[in-house]
Formats: sequence, structure tokens, C-alpha cells
Amino acid sequence: MAILTVDQLETAGKRILVRVDFNVPIDDGRIADDTRIRAALPTLRHLVGTGAHLVIVSHLGRPKGRPNPDLSLAPVAERLAALLGQPVAFSPEVIGTETRRVVDALGPGGVALLENLRFHPGEEKNDPQFARQLAALADGYVSDAFGTVHRAHASTVGVAALFRRAACGFLIAKELEFLGMALERPKSPYVAILGGAKVGDKIPVIRSLLARADSLLIGGAMAYTFLKARGHEVGTSLVDEPHLLLARELMDTAAERGKRLLLPVDHVVGEDLKSQAPPEPCAGADIPPGRMGLDIGPETVAQYKAVIAQARMIVWNGPMGVFELPAYQTGTFSVARAVAASEALSIVGGGDSVAAVNQAGVADRIDHISTGGGASLEFLQGKILPGIAALTQV
Repeated sequence: MAILTVDQLETAGKRILVRVDFNVPIDDGRIADDTRIRAALPTLRHLVGTGAHLVIVSHLGRPKGRPNPDLSLAPVAERLAALLGQPVAFSPEVIGTETRRVVDALGPGGVALLENLRFHPGEEKNDPQFARQLAALADGYVSDAFGTVHRAHASTVGVAALFRRAACGFLIAKELEFLGMALERPKSPYVAILGGAKVGDKIPVIRSLLARADSLLIGGAMAYTFLKARGHEVGTSLVDEPHLLLARELMDTAAERGKRLLLPVDHVVGEDLKSQAPPEPCAGADIPPGRMGLDIGPETVAQYKAVIAQARMIVWNGPMGVFELPAYQTGTFSVARAVAASEALSIVGGGDSVAAVNQAGVADRIDHISTGGGASLEFLQGKILPGIAALTQV
């Protein structure tokens, strides 16, 4: 799908409503990770350079349609100003008289950020009246919030329909380019790496990848569901019990299609997540009673690295273990470094996987880091994303 991009939109001297994804972690008023803010900078700088008046909107967290001072975007406005190197006006409301005053005061190249969209109940309901109130603030619309385009909200779908031409920003254009290659133009050998907790959450994307990828490397808690479905003992490891039969069917499908679906052959285990006891190696695929699988083991790492080294395209979503705990991060970080060292086109998506490549110090060696976990998974399933379908096609 070819859609209008921001550089094809007439923006000079016009007020442009820009939907971004500034849903960043904030700890005691301080931004812990500004990756998503930085991701929007190319689009914002382009618009500033054309002399547009920028009216930026975003959500933060899940305030459920009510103001929540802990989820205010005020700290984000300060950080954005520092990154842009210019003042960013902040409206303490989403719509209303103060917002209108802030917007009317903007000059060419001026930037304003409005308060959290989800403080208004009309945002997540895609309320037409709320969409019209947002649209009334601007002459044009640009969407650059890939992490939200799988949701039909007022700021992603309702607003877009109210402008004659609705464009995407450079971030979304890049997402569509890379994810489009994985979906429609895969390079073989194509290796998909999947982790996370529940098989049920990723059934559609697993089915899609079985039609396209040559190898699927499974890790994280979801691996124990597959292992149990194959008849292995998994101790007290997390298992998605309702989907055991489906896991068996997916493995059968992979075998029928000649695809490799690899599971851990050894583990790093512990008593539980809260135990202070040191991690224990566990040779073999079976996990003994009273022990929980918390990371893939060294033999699994070696097997996965060998497959990754032969790949020409890699898509990774989901960690290999509980990498947030230093004792169980070896598997995830080893996979991250292997992906970075590969000559394959590499695409990493999902918040935990992105955090892993950042913490492993290899983010700059990944070809594309997707800013949309849920959106990227739905795109890879071949779904039509409502926030993309609402933009002007060219």
C-alpha cells in the first residue's frame, strides 16, 4: 500500500496536527527512555523546517478517559524541547479555550504539545465530535504513531477522515517499508525468533510466519507450552494450558511444510522469580519438578546462533527469558548479539525485544527497530491496520 508521506503534503505556513507516539516510561516525573520521542524527530524537524505550525498530540499510559497527573505529558514537552533545540508550548488540556490560545499563539516553525489524548473519553471511543474538535485545530494531518495504528481511535482514524489529504510521517513510512519486506518480499533463509509469555497471544503471527519463514526459533515462557505439548516435563514453568493442543498442531504444520520450529534443548532454571537462590543449569529439554525455566541454556544458544548466522532476513519479537533479572539475561543478550552480527536484514519489534537490544548495546547494528509491538505483529499477520487505511493512498 502506497500512502501519502509528509514530504508530499503542502505544509508551509499551515497548522498541522501531528499524531505521535510519546507513550514513554516516566519515573517520578523523569523520562526513563526517550526512544519514541527521538523516533519522531525526523518528521517534526521536517515540518518545522517548512514553516508549519505544529500541533502535536499523543497518549500516555491508560488513564481510562480521566485526567491523571501521573500520566501528564508535561515532562515530555520539556524533553522534546531539549531534543528539538527550541521551545515547545504545552497545553494542560486536550481541547478547550487554553488549547486554542496555545495553538493560535504559534508562529511559523512553532511547536505545541497538547495534554494526554486519553484524558478525554472520546479518544479511545473514536468519538466523532472529539475528532472534529481536534481537526478544528489544524489545516492538515500527519500520523507518525505506528504503535497506535492498529487501534481505531479518534486521533488515528476519526481525525484522518476529516482532512482531504492525510499523510504519514517518516517513521511510519520506514515501518511500512521494512515490515512490508518481511510480509511480502522475504529473503530466504528467513528466520523468525519468537518469545514472550503466551502462545495464544501470538497464534495469528505464528501461522503467518509458518507460511513465510524457513525457521522459527522459540524461546521465553511460550517455549514451555510447546515443550509440554511435545511430551516434555516442564516443572513449574509458565504454561499456556488452554493452547497446548494448538501448540501441537502448529508443530505438526511446521513439519508438514518442511519448516524448522526449534525449541530449547537446555535451560537455566530457578525455584521461582522471587527466589534469591543462584540460577541452575538444566541439561536436556526436560525441567525437573519444583524448578521453573527462566532462560534458554548454552546449548540452545549455540543452536540458535548457528541458524541466525545463516539467515538473510531475521524478524525478532519477544525475549528468550526473564532478561530483566541479570541472572537470566544471557540467552536474550546472546541472541541480540547474534542478530546484530548477522549479515541478514534484521527487524526487531516489541517493547521487551527493543529493550534487550538496547541493553545489550547492539541497537545501532539492527537494520530496523519497530516502535509498534502490537501494530507490527498485526501487520505481519497481514491485517489491515485502521490507522494506515485511514491515510490518503497515492
